[in-house]
Amino acid sequence: MAHPDIFRIVNAKLLLNHKIVEGSYLWFQNGKIIHPQNLFFDLHREADEIIDAKGMLVVPGFIDTQINGAYGIDFADYEKTDEEIRKDIDTVARGLLQYGCTAFCPTVGSATCGAEILGAHVEGPFISPEKKGAHKIQVLRQAERGIVDFDETYGSELKKGAEAVAIITLAPELAGIKEAIPELRSRGITVALGHSACSIADAEQAVEKGATSITHLFNAMQTFHHRDPGLIGVLGAHDLPIPSSAQGHPAPSNTSPCRTKPDPRPFYGLICDGVHVHPNSVRIANYTHPRGAVLVTDALSAMGLPQGTYSLGGRDVVVDHNGAAYIKGTSTLAGSTLTMDACVRNFQKFTNCTVVEAIEAATLHPAQLLGITDSKGTLNVGGDADLVFLDDDLMVKRVFVGGEEVTLKK
Repeated sequence: MAHPDIFRIVNAKLLLNHKIVEGSYLWFQNGKIIHPQNLFFDLHREADEIIDAKGMLVVPGFIDTQINGAYGIDFADYEKTDEEIRKDIDTVARGLLQYGCTAFCPTVGSATCGAEILGAHVEGPFISPEKKGAHKIQVLRQAERGIVDFDETYGSELKKGAEAVAIITLAPELAGIKEAIPELRSRGITVALGHSACSIADAEQAVEKGATSITHLFNAMQTFHHRDPGLIGVLGAHDLPIPSSAQGHPAPSNTSPCRTKPDPRPFYGLICDGVHVHPNSVRIANYTHPRGAVLVTDALSAMGLPQGTYSLGGRDVVVDHNGAAYIKGTSTLAGSTLTMDACVRNFQKFTNCTVVEAIEAATLHPAQLLGITDSKGTLNVGGDADLVFLDDDLMVKRVFVGGEEVTLKK
């Protein structure tokens, strides 16, 4: 019986165990990274094909946990049929590969090819009217009956857990929200805090209940105040309970409450376009909680398109010359046209962090957040062969998804 071809990447700089390693090889077969020892001693085989990286950096595929659409497609367009939605998401999934993004969390549907769908990231309707951003105020609500209101709102999909909904963004100060968090977590759903006017007390209580992420830090939340720093202030928390398991939590750093155990502070999304968040703010967040940074695009339908007017959730959005997107006629930011590779480059530039730290904020950290490090976010044996080849300027030059190379546009 014929075995699938074995591939060996040579002449590469590999991101392995938080370091850039030279003089080593990366092997993959049947879409998975494999250990060469099994080939030599068990199968007595060599590689069927050699891939010359030509000195480039080979890293795991980028993971975007927050994207609203791209290429003129809006994931919040509920007027389309299921078949049309599937085709739209397939189109976006293929397009994202051009920027090294091999997995993502949209708001609806599933894809048949291209970047892998990791489940939905659902924002609303359990968010604050004060911090609604581009969301329509008439659909927002509270959850006085706790999880019952969630199940009534989302239907059977929510009961499928992470299979359908990977992340749900909530405002913890609303009635019934904190009480529902443990049940959402028991279903395998990652609970994120955002679009919120909450106090630091509400934020910390929600984290203690099981929230493990902050949605687009600094945006759609109370500004930092020295007496009550609100949701942003959780990054400075020092007395949250230490998690009993590392699953879904940041690894410890020099700023963690305990430097040898998982960090109880949540991960936090950062839109690194220089518009949503000032570079100095990005730097402050990273210095405060470096292992919690998760780079996101928050991209909308205009991503991949020139400046102009586009639709997002039934509202007109204007994209300016900087790529920033505003609700038409207002100064309210509605999303970005940022790509994941640009996000990585900007993060490294804004914070002066290492290349490894910048890449892990787009690979390892989102995988840790979603609890999928066994398959995503690293080049470890057994993981998916989702690979991105980067030059010295961190520009994407080659992409493999599931071991298959993607044709990149010139």
